[in-house]
Amino acid sequence: MKTTFIQKACLFFTALGVLTFVATPHALAEPKGVVVMFHAGSLTMPFEAMEKAFEAKYPDVDLQREPSGSQAAARKVTDLNRPCDIMASADFKVIDKLLIPAYADWNIRFATNQLVLCYTDKSRFAEKINTDNWFDILQEKGVIWGHSDPNLDPCGYRSLMVLQLAEKHYGKPGLYDAMLANRPLENVRPKSVELISLLQSANMDYAWEYLSVAVQHGLKYVVLPEKINLGNYQLDPFYSQAVVKVTGKKPGEFMDMKGESVTYGVTLIKNAPNREAAVAFLAYMLDPEGGMKVLADQGQPPFVPGRVPSAEMKALLPDELKGLVEVRD
Repeated sequence: MKTTFIQKACLFFTALGVLTFVATPHALAEPKGVVVMFHAGSLTMPFEAMEKAFEAKYPDVDLQREPSGSQAAARKVTDLNRPCDIMASADFKVIDKLLIPAYADWNIRFATNQLVLCYTDKSRFAEKINTDNWFDILQEKGVIWGHSDPNLDPCGYRSLMVLQLAEKHYGKPGLYDAMLANRPLENVRPKSVELISLLQSANMDYAWEYLSVAVQHGLKYVVLPEKINLGNYQLDPFYSQAVVKVTGKKPGEFMDMKGESVTYGVTLIKNAPNREAAVAFLAYMLDPEGGMKVLADQGQPPFVPGRVPSAEMKALLPDELKGLVEVRD
């Protein structure tokens, strides 16, 4: 039986369609659906900008972000069993200690920061405070200052680390306890960004924040010496002298957080409901011309490329992310 011209043409275009499908699978698999992301409050503004850019690129994706303290974000996964695709922490150690290995396989370090003491023109002693006297002003009667909860937010225990290191750096025994004696517990809030509204409404004089948050919100701030601001990884041996005890994985358990330079981490949750779209967002986030540029523009130095501590961990990354990450301690 002879094959007609029309039959041959149909066979040709059918074969061409199959080849096209095999050769370009990603063209037919553009990400879509809801991506749930729990993240540190200090990442709110850069992630808001990333969300807009990513959703403009992939209009069928709805990135739903929920900011909180980093430990609180991790416990939404571990304790509350809430569905989540991505978790980004202001301290990569939170992911290591609370999520790996049960809830996540890897942890990409993607940015750094430093601690500053924020204030406004309405703050008491605003015209006087500087790098050399801030610790005296925090002890003044009537001065209201605070920090975030160290059990919920890395900025909280890092604030306490700064105070511990200040005692050593300035050579003033008892300074740590003297400063905390002038900070009532009601001045400790769940996450550091909640303190911003208190500053701006003149209900608080000073608050500990990350430099990027101060820049993003137009706050005044005291720049601290590198020996105490947790912003220089080369000073980690000195930073490690500061230790803060925080709640652990289970009620009644505690873990010691040791001083170290500020390093942010991000991971993909093992049972991510929308893994494909989540990986697409992470690829955008780690792109030097994408999310990493957003971080830099908003005053938060990114690691380009991102970092993982071992070749074994890099091997666990999705293929889409491996070219955006290097192995580095």
